[in-house]
Order: sequence, then C-alpha cells, then structure tokens
Amino acid sequence: MTIPVQQHEKVNLLNFDRQGLQAWFTEMGEKPFRAAQLMKWIYQFGVDDFVEMSNLSKSLREKLAQQAEIRLPEVVTEQVSDDGTVKWLLRLDSGNSIETVFIPENDRGTLCISSQVGCALECSFCSTAQQGFNRNLEVAEIIGQVVVANRALKCIPRNERVISNIVLMGMGEPLLNFDNVVTAINIMLEDNAYGLSKRRVTLSTSGVVPAIDRLKQVSDVSLALSLHAPNDALRNELVPLNQKYPIKEVLAACRRYISGETKRKITIEYVLLDGVNDSPQHARELVRLLKSLPCKVNLIPFNPFPGTKYTTSAEAAIERFRNIIVKGGLVTTTRKTRGEDIDAACGQLAGKVQDKTRRTLRRQQKNMTTGRTV
Repeated sequence: MTIPVQQHEKVNLLNFDRQGLQAWFTEMGEKPFRAAQLMKWIYQFGVDDFVEMSNLSKSLREKLAQQAEIRLPEVVTEQVSDDGTVKWLLRLDSGNSIETVFIPENDRGTLCISSQVGCALECSFCSTAQQGFNRNLEVAEIIGQVVVANRALKCIPRNERVISNIVLMGMGEPLLNFDNVVTAINIMLEDNAYGLSKRRVTLSTSGVVPAIDRLKQVSDVSLALSLHAPNDALRNELVPLNQKYPIKEVLAACRRYISGETKRKITIEYVLLDGVNDSPQHARELVRLLKSLPCKVNLIPFNPFPGTKYTTSAEAAIERFRNIIVKGGLVTTTRKTRGEDIDAACGQLAGKVQDKTRRTLRRQQKNMTTGRTV
C-alpha cells in the first residue's frame, strides 16, 4: 500500500516576533540576523514578495518562497465615517470576520484592533459580546490588522507614522489570548517593525487578574481596565467576569502592574448607561474606590446597537458625573463618540462570528418565550 505524502502548509511569517523568526531561521540553517532584515521588508516597506527582498541571497529567497508566506486577513469592506474614522471588515477562515477601526485626531492616529473572534465574557452592554465566541486570533491575524491598516492608509511607518497609537480594545478579551497577544505586541514595539513606544500601545482588559500579573513579567505596555461600575453588585450584572475576579482583586492587580514606576497610571474605562451607572451616587462611589490608585478615568457615552436594553446617558447627566469625578481629584476625560454612523464606535464592533457558545441561539429562544422583539 502506498502511503500518500502529506502536503505541509507554508509557514505564515507574520506569526513570529523577532525572537521567533531568529529561531526559525536558525532551524533552516540560516543566520539569525536574517530575522531583522525580513521584518524590515514586511513591516517598514510593505513587501510581500520574497523576490523583491534584495538584500537576501537568491537561494534564501527561493527557500522562503517554497516554505513560507506572508498572508494577511482579507479586506471585505472599508467604510469611512463623516468624521474620518475608518472601519475595515476583515475575513478570516471558516467564514469568521473581525473588525478593525482607525480613529484620526489632530495629535495622533489610533488603531483599535481585535484579539478574538467574538468574545466569551458576555458583558451586557457590548455588541461584540452579544455575538458569542468562536476562537482566539493567531498572531498573524492580530498584527495583520496593523499591516492592513498601514497599507490602506498608504503610509510606511518609518517615513510617515499615520498610526501613532494602537489599542487592543476591539473584539475580544486580549488577556484570554495571552501568548498570541504578547507576541503581536512584541512586533508592534520592535525597532525593525513598527517601533512604537510602550506608552503608545494599550491593552484593555475586563480584569483577568492572573493574566494581569503574568503580563507584568513579560511586557510593560499601558493598561486599561474596563470597570463600568463602582461596586461589585452592579459590576456583576454589567461585567459577569467580576463574579470570578471582584473589583478589590482587580484593582489590587492593577496596582501591582504599575508598582515601582511613579509616573505610570492605569486608564479606567467607564461606559455611562442611562439610569444604570450614571447617578451622582455612582460618581461619588467611584471617587472613593479609585482615590488611592494612580489612574485617569475615561468616561464613554454608551453607543447603542440593535437589541440592546440600554440607552445613552443625557449630556447633562454625563457632565454632572464628570464634574463630581473631577472635584474628587481624578484626572478625567469624556471620550468623543467617533465613527457612530458606520457602527465603529466603542462597544459597537460585531464582525461576523460563528458562535461556538450558542449564545445567540439561547438569546433568541429566551426572547421567543418572553415575547421580546430584537
């Protein structure tokens, strides 16, 4: 009997940071310094074709063409908001898609990227969470969003840095895809790639305590906490992960994360929901909760999506809440809603998720029994 020869898939080089590429080249019998050369071609010059990588030997280029590839997520749609915000729908495998958003401002350009297909945390006010969860993104799919955006915006990072900041605040909980997220962050910070400052890369988490402590050991990028409530009873409802890691434990982990660095602060994200978490009492509770934590508070007006039970707080309520926080001594900003006309605002990213959690089906069945229309 003849045993068929297995066809091996090509290695997607976007899955490696410099250390990983060095190890891969060494296994191939090549010099480790080839990793830095290759990364410059990919990330700084936007070259995918090995033939064009002129400082690599012809034999190496032929070997790369046989064994490797540079494969990006496929751009399905690009939408541009009236305010200049750009949203890309990117297709992955098996019909899943994710969304990536670029937000231009006068002094910066921020790219919001996803880390998972959907999200498993079920935060009740987030559109992504309502889509269910499929899987973690590969490194190539995380950093691939940055590559796609840089090329779509027609910029070469070393010459014209249109994207000055990257936030992992898109679809998914980054710390539940720890290894792939950290590797992608390494590429963002790598001098031979995008060379971003660690202060310009921000990871947003709902509070996975052990992973926050683990992150401190391997990276020191900026950290943002999705808090959204000043007490456990309310946060249990809004952010179910709080039942496992309550506020006291999460804030303690945040303190540990910035310990030893006097100028560092945690960004506290707080989505304001009308009649839910936006009262003066909530504001005063928040001041008491955060007074000993070096932090800055980012107030975020809720961005509605189809089927949500929440509504946006009135401008007067937002201003009243903010004034109490500021008088309490906390550095506070109110985030300007961007990209709302293309569903690119905070909490609106949905993508296209094949839900392995059956969350969408359960919700539909519940709505049928209650008579609620979504």
